[in-house]
Amino acid sequence: MIVRITALFPLWAVLGALLAWFVPDPFAACRPAILPLLGVVMFGMGAGLRVENFLAVLRRPTPVILGLGLQFLMMPLAGWLLALLAGLPPQLAAGVILVGCSPGGTASNVICYLARGDVALSITLTACSTLLAVLATPLLMLLYAGETVDVPALDMLQTIFWIIFLPVTLGTLLNHLLHRSLTVIRQVFPMLSVFTIVFIIAVIVALNREQLAGIATGLFVLVALHNLAGLAGGYWGARWLGQDRRISRTLAIEVGMQNSGLAVALAIKYFSAAAALPGALFSVWHNLSGSMLAGHWRRRVMADE
Repeated sequence: MIVRITALFPLWAVLGALLAWFVPDPFAACRPAILPLLGVVMFGMGAGLRVENFLAVLRRPTPVILGLGLQFLMMPLAGWLLALLAGLPPQLAAGVILVGCSPGGTASNVICYLARGDVALSITLTACSTLLAVLATPLLMLLYAGETVDVPALDMLQTIFWIIFLPVTLGTLLNHLLHRSLTVIRQVFPMLSVFTIVFIIAVIVALNREQLAGIATGLFVLVALHNLAGLAGGYWGARWLGQDRRISRTLAIEVGMQNSGLAVALAIKYFSAAAALPGALFSVWHNLSGSMLAGHWRRRVMADE
């Protein structure tokens, strides 16, 4: 039941957005809750990890280093180029770039499983990119957006430490020490994470209700192109560098699916509600595109067996 509810994330996201559109005031009032809620999601992610997930880098460094390189080189550059070509205003451009500078998304592990990818590699990449983001995200934002908007890189670093590094580390440590005792928590947290992100999306829609009508279509196309660049670049980049199809599918999903919840939270705190829109749209779209791509790959792998 929990797996089915979690798999319907895009539907819940759309329903949450519609509810916030018609009843915006209660959601808009919850703006201060975004950062603490994301911390809860990150703790849940940590509770699904073990120390072995990080040590796995030592056993298979090549695909991990390749995945991290594609993640933090390709996606920020793609976001910057798309924002530049589209002539976005500074705050929206910052939001698009911020999505690209974020680590891999937590839903990527489920999508990787559905796509018959390397789930162990997916989990390792998500964990490593999340911790690396403490330094990478602020520095990349400063590089790509620092000339057009004020980027408080040091403050962002501190925020990411508190809402990502600390909760993930604590969750991982508790899972390592109390693995059996946390079984129920590990089962429930994916569903809790889904509805937490849905709630955050609803808050962003409520805060931007008046602006959405005029920019939603064009921004949605831009977000979809950004996601496509990550999926295609992750797959073909891995193939060109000699990785097999299974690892290439994994890297495509890891690179193309971002932690858009983090992008939304940082945008709200350091830029504006408008800057959070790309992250909110990306959160809905990358789950849809990832699910469709996973279904396609799964059918192809089964046909070849």
